[in-house]
Amino acid sequence: MVVSSIGQGLLWAILGVALFLTFRILNFADMTVEGTFPLGAAASVTALSHGLSPWLATLLGFLVGAIAGMITGLLYTKGKIPILLAGILVMTACLSVNLRIMGGSNISLLGKKTVFSSHFLESLPKYFDIVFLGFIVIAITTILLVIFLQTDLGQAFIVTGDNPFMARSMGISTDKMIIMGLALSNGMIGLGGALIAQSNGYADVNMGIGTIVIALASIIIGEVVFGELTLNQRLVAVTLGSILYRFVLLIVLQLGFSTNDLNLLSALILAICLMLPNLSRLLKFDRVIKKGAAK
Repeated sequence: MVVSSIGQGLLWAILGVALFLTFRILNFADMTVEGTFPLGAAASVTALSHGLSPWLATLLGFLVGAIAGMITGLLYTKGKIPILLAGILVMTACLSVNLRIMGGSNISLLGKKTVFSSHFLESLPKYFDIVFLGFIVIAITTILLVIFLQTDLGQAFIVTGDNPFMARSMGISTDKMIIMGLALSNGMIGLGGALIAQSNGYADVNMGIGTIVIALASIIIGEVVFGELTLNQRLVAVTLGSILYRFVLLIVLQLGFSTNDLNLLSALILAICLMLPNLSRLLKFDRVIKKGAAK
């Protein structure tokens, strides 16, 4: 169970790191992710069921997610639709697209080869294949993002989120940065959906429900546990937060809760983590007042 939680945490960390780009850097609450996650899963699993190479099918999950994210960016920047509503529109459209792709509400990978079907991964003990592949993918993803954010383009992307007015005054096309960020973020979400669907052995049209809460939990837990960090360190903290989140769910399930309660539990965990910084500040303030009164 512990090894399985670590493996799932590493796979779901891809979603946390992806959402970090929009939620923390661009300061957007992008609802598209609840549509692009099952979209990446649906496209990947359907391609696998038709005999496409597992790695090409996984890449397809990234591409369809990036396209969905780009559409959200265009609706926001060119269509002048509020970002929250633009994400909801694309998320809703993805539901019908997923049904079209799969030809139904779900599709199985029974008897099909996946990225976990390689001889090396199959030779590993149970669940260690997920840990190994999850670690490789999130490590490569994080390293590439760290390198990207240190380039001129990456710095322009960061400035766009920090201060769009200053970015425009510096000649940066904020619209292009936003579209690029949403495409990259949702491409990674689609990639995560493709890998998690292959790990689970199926894709389902409803598997995106609660995705944004799970991804946010990874970000918030990482920030609460590890405190003040540099941008690069925060990317790593998201992965560790995702693993810690899985351990919290494991403990909760061991206490006798049903798997049907996972979305409720995820929302409660996220709410508690979001309140922790304010609670700690209030406690520190109370202590200062008490010390002042004592003097």
